[in-house]
Amino acid sequence: MDEVDRPRPAQPAWTDALAAVAEDLAGEFRLQPLLERILRSAVELLGCRSGSLCLIDAAAHTYLKQIDLEEGCQTGQVFALDEGVTGAVAKAGKPVIFDAYSQVGRGHIAPHEPRYRRAVIGAPILRRGLPIGSLVVFAGSDEQRFDQADADLLARFATHAAIAMANSRLHEEAAARLRADAVVAERERSMLELHDSVGRGLATIMLNLGEAHQQLSRGGDAAASLLAAQRVAEETLNEGRRAVWGLRPAGHGRRSLAESLQLDLEWLQATSGLTPVFRQFGEPQEVATEVEHQLLRIVGEALANATQHARASMVRLGLVYGSDGVAVIVEDDGAGFDVDAQLERPRGVGLRGLVARAGQVGGRVRIDSTPGWGTRVRADLPYRSASASDGPRLRVLIVHSQPAMRAGLVRLLAASEPSVQVVAEVGDLDQAVEALRLLRPAVVLAGTRLPGVTGPALLNAVTAVDPSVGVVAISDRPAAAEAEVREWVAAGARGFVNADADATALGRAVVGVARDDVLVLGGVLEQLGGLPSVESDSRLTTREAEVRALLEQGLADKQIAHRLGISVKTVEKHVSAILRKANVRSRTELLVRI
Repeated sequence: MDEVDRPRPAQPAWTDALAAVAEDLAGEFRLQPLLERILRSAVELLGCRSGSLCLIDAAAHTYLKQIDLEEGCQTGQVFALDEGVTGAVAKAGKPVIFDAYSQVGRGHIAPHEPRYRRAVIGAPILRRGLPIGSLVVFAGSDEQRFDQADADLLARFATHAAIAMANSRLHEEAAARLRADAVVAERERSMLELHDSVGRGLATIMLNLGEAHQQLSRGGDAAASLLAAQRVAEETLNEGRRAVWGLRPAGHGRRSLAESLQLDLEWLQATSGLTPVFRQFGEPQEVATEVEHQLLRIVGEALANATQHARASMVRLGLVYGSDGVAVIVEDDGAGFDVDAQLERPRGVGLRGLVARAGQVGGRVRIDSTPGWGTRVRADLPYRSASASDGPRLRVLIVHSQPAMRAGLVRLLAASEPSVQVVAEVGDLDQAVEALRLLRPAVVLAGTRLPGVTGPALLNAVTAVDPSVGVVAISDRPAAAEAEVREWVAAGARGFVNADADATALGRAVVGVARDDVLVLGGVLEQLGGLPSVESDSRLTTREAEVRALLEQGLADKQIAHRLGISVKTVEKHVSAILRKANVRSRTELLVRI
């Protein structure tokens, strides 16, 4: 069939797109977001709307539909490797082009579907010359056709997909090795502790027995030396048991965390005569090996301190499974101590070790003790260890009157933006001001209907504490009233989302505000009827009008640059000119102005 004329992506457009993907590869190891970025960029540059990315399992002779863009909701499905476009790509080992999907052998699109008549192109994702996946793009119309230039462009993106997959795999392997090395190192340290404690104990026993032998040879009384040897032997045996029980292999076989903690309590009871109390709260969750290891060591140290130093008569141990992590609490009624004084000592009762162990996995320890009133140790640890390579996180304060909404917002942000750290959740303006002063967040995510607080009042309070803090308003309703949107934007809010905004939109708004990007999302623009005309529109150049139209769609600078085939800096220049001519201060104000 004849090639149909259509706009070609300008070289700066696909060059910028590839550069953006390469930039992501430099610091991002989450496979799914990278592959989605690669596929979406390829689809857009080819002037299309739908496509897929598949992962090939050559050994099983199958492939997995990893990502689907507007293409039939087949994500997660597995197909035979001799079917569909991916099958053709795997067989050819190079890009393939079909003028109509009907030409594809054993395809998955029914003849009555529009895409059955449309062109389709596929490119292999190669590793060491062998296909490990495929990029597939469907034509955006019945008339559109693909050629060799399109195949070359898609192959470039497939190369970056291969790099992303390799980087992600290497990162996971390196992280697994680091975790394994940490566990091995801890075991080695524990072995040294065992060697030192038992060695010292045996040496002392030998000295006491030697003294007893000399006393008996002189006809003296060796009872005191024998009793001393017996006491040291018992202490050495108990210390050996404690050290060995603390050396559990990764995963502890089939034992649960609660069962492992009960072994510690059995040791405590056997060595001290105490009858400890154990309680578990919450639904048990999977805990990463390194976190579990440090948790058990923290508990072991806390129990040892309670019996050896505090001379406690009662010990309670609590295990709490929460929404964000696991906590252990060790309480005793012992002598207690001055926590600050002990921490200042170069050598003490292991407090620094407790704090360090928790810090290794991204957790924290709180120790409360008063001389004569006992001690309470609480360790809060994440279910999975925080990566030491993680950079600074975006600090966010949530302000909402409803606790359920606050909890939901935390979960949505955690799901969509791992770079976001919620520093606090508060329910009123006074608490928000205090949190702002103490925690210094970069972004405030605020409900629009705080009791007795208007949008301007909240924005004024935020600005009074820190003018650099960006505010994202989230409506308490799926469809915010136009007056509500305009009130908050006029007061200085940099973003606005509806209550039914999904995790992606919410995360984009928060991160975008931190970067001073466009942030009127979650259906708000549609409610306002899109971008209203302004008097200065007649003064816009043709390119500025194009940029402004894309701003209306909520696109970021990079996306606009890709669409128009210009650089990001050029987009920023045009945006500045648009704002100046419209006599507005921000992009958000431009989008919602009267």
